[in-house]
Amino acid sequence: MAPAEQDDAHDVHCRLDELLAERGMTLTRLSELVGVSIVNLSILKNDRARAIRFSTLQAICRALECEVGDLLVVRSSDSRP
Repeated sequence: MAPAEQDDAHDVHCRLDELLAERGMTLTRLSELVGVSIVNLSILKNDRARAIRFSTLQAICRALECEVGDLLVVRSSDSRP
């Protein structure tokens, strides 16, 4: 299997900001619950992450009481900003 192409634009969108707002939770509180730095969560929240560990993904979903598909969604290329 060939490695994925490296480019700046990707179709995976992280809905972390929306989920935090829906739950009335701050990034600081999520950082405390998950054990991931605010900086790294911010990178994820702003769609700048290139990868995420499954253990981190699982911890975020547990803290937010959501499924992976609630946090990460694939958007069509025509809906990108």
